[in-house]
Amino acid sequence: MQLNPYGADAVELAADLANRRPRSADELADRCRAAGLVLEVPVSADDVDRVLATLDAWERVVDAQDERDRAALLNHMLAAAAAYPRLTDHAGRWHLHYRDAGQPLGAVLTSLIAVGTALHLAGRGMHRLRRCAVDECGAVFADTSRTGRQRYCTARCANRDAVRRHRSRSPARRGVAALPTP
Repeated sequence: MQLNPYGADAVELAADLANRRPRSADELADRCRAAGLVLEVPVSADDVDRVLATLDAWERVVDAQDERDRAALLNHMLAAAAAYPRLTDHAGRWHLHYRDAGQPLGAVLTSLIAVGTALHLAGRGMHRLRRCAVDECGAVFADTSRTGRQRYCTARCANRDAVRRHRSRSPARRGVAALPTP
């Protein structure tokens, strides 16, 4: 049963913003609108600064080595963004917000990312937030797969790693000369 859409959408927005950090208020606003957020107040440079600090804290959650550390870091984010849940219909339908009304976008995203990450991890599993298995990539992603075993941020990284593993097993790469063809 889905109580709230904060989980997957919010975590995917957090990953998108963390992997490609916004450089301006206009860019942040455009990307949030594209993700389906309704912006209630104008976006400022202060919002960008707040979001960048939130993303730094969020990446510490991503990189936590065990579940208890991950939970402690996320609980700290939740405490900093705490507000009573409230019903709103500002987008034409009734839904929950986990923030006070009239907040600037930086505060809204802090709450959205913290609550969404908590719902994602509690609902899907504490291991379902990680970095891509390709070392030189390092992108953050939320594992929303059915099995919970996603290792790569994109199919491109998965294919690149598969090709690398295949080539490392080929005879020419191991120093064994290939037989000449007749």
